[in-house]
Amino acid sequence: MPSRHPDPGTGPVAVLVVTWNSARVLPAFLASLPEGMAGLDWRLVVADNDSADGTADLVRSLAPDATVVQTGRNAGYAAGVNVALAAAAGWEGGFRAALVCNPDVRMRPGCAARLVDALDAPLSGGRRVGISVPLLYEEDGTLHHSLRRESRVTRALGEAVIGNRRAGRYPLLSELVTDPAAYRRATVADWATGALMALSRPCLDACGPWDESFFLYSEETEYCLRARDHGFATRLEPAASAVHLGGDSQVSPRLWTLLTLNRVRLYGRRHGPAATAAFRAAVLLRETSRAALGRPASLAAARALATPSALRTTPGP
Repeated sequence: MPSRHPDPGTGPVAVLVVTWNSARVLPAFLASLPEGMAGLDWRLVVADNDSADGTADLVRSLAPDATVVQTGRNAGYAAGVNVALAAAAGWEGGFRAALVCNPDVRMRPGCAARLVDALDAPLSGGRRVGISVPLLYEEDGTLHHSLRRESRVTRALGEAVIGNRRAGRYPLLSELVTDPAAYRRATVADWATGALMALSRPCLDACGPWDESFFLYSEETEYCLRARDHGFATRLEPAASAVHLGGDSQVSPRLWTLLTLNRVRLYGRRHGPAATAAFRAAVLLRETSRAALGRPASLAAARALATPSALRTTPGP
């Protein structure tokens, strides 16, 4: 848990990266940091989840000033973030903000400074910006729709019936925000893709550690919603941008199942049994319909959702 420092405006920006067998993508990430962090005093912390490909040694070789913390196990993304935050909290003078990054992100010049500058801005209703996110682009230059609305039964049904991209045009029918105008301005969202996000010290101090019960996926969703509960908004800073190489959750049955189960588990944390049952049924309808179209990942997710015990266990590696 980050330490409480009397002046959250002092100290460096803590750049926090969680790695697991990341040697292939890490060199380019490290090479992009000087331009991406331009204008800021910053320090790098890498929390390595027991990589077997020499990731930790690679960091020590390419970034000798970085703090490398080895968890000793594949502890999950949230646990890695917490380990990195704890390491940064031990710095003399603390840190002013944290930048949580995936190792497959490539920040464009000045990205981090714009994200940090966007923090703590006052908003209506007494809220402040606690989490700022950039525009994210695919390798081919395609804009990634990274903004999200909070889960609702109607949104899960909309995505099941007409698909999340088409439903994304209608706020009542999809979690995905696809309105082009939302990505041209500073837009407040319920949550956003966690590949790259800046977090203010006041937000971190108010919210505490990330929820480690979400081994992978939904941990950033839970944190953004918890921040909102404490009066801190998640907001897009369109002047900041980065390239995200992406992962294989869309094609891996195991990872897609984990993503789907954690989505329902998080909904159940914030709603009653009846609403959760309805939400689970709507998500199951979506995955079943996709499975009928020949999508193996959806078939695996549907089978897991139909298993009564699946949501009572903590999905892991």
